[in-house]
Amino acid sequence: MMGCDLGRDDEEPVHEVYVNAFDMGTYTVTNEEYQLFIAQTNREAPESFTDKNFNNLRQPVVGVSWEDAVAYCQWLSRLTNLVYRLPTEAEWEWAVRENRQCKLYSWGDEDPSNFDLYRRGWQDGGPQAVGLQSPNVFGLYNLGDNVHEWCLDWYAPNYYQFSPFQNPMNKKPSSRRSSRGGSWRHHVKVSRCAARSSLHPLFKYADYGFRVVKVLS
Repeated sequence: MMGCDLGRDDEEPVHEVYVNAFDMGTYTVTNEEYQLFIAQTNREAPESFTDKNFNNLRQPVVGVSWEDAVAYCQWLSRLTNLVYRLPTEAEWEWAVRENRQCKLYSWGDEDPSNFDLYRRGWQDGGPQAVGLQSPNVFGLYNLGDNVHEWCLDWYAPNYYQFSPFQNPMNKKPSSRRSSRGGSWRHHVKVSRCAARSSLHPLFKYADYGFRVVKVLS
């Protein structure tokens, strides 16, 4: 089940979807991994690389646009002869819910105000290094916290009203690309499993990163 009837209007209606099997990155792409991409493609490095709050090799790369993230996936696909891309909103939501239909947050239903912020990847000044918190049942780290994650879809607030059942992915261009998950900067905001966010595909912010999926069929 995708969406939430307790959230914002763009999360309604709650509806059933099916996604094909896929592999998802254990972590968001790190600075160390992104450096390899830059070295081989001569793509411009993000400004965060010169900031000590963001340039630890094990921190998620941030300050990358949607187009940067897509270029990374294309490079990785060429390098490995496999197909890598950004996750769709549906794939991301399935992964964060751990196949539990009514789960509100990546950790369950408990109000995040009851947590030590550090335990949720919410620290001041920048993201945590990847892998410091516990993974979910699929072995995925920091889904729903640390950095917002770019998704493949174009964003439309009413997409759920006409999205298909099988492998939904909004292909109709708009002014924004979809993103998912909370971040070190915004803490609870958009950290719910079903919460949707979006940004212009050329914008680059210090709380935006990405993880990849591998297409299996």
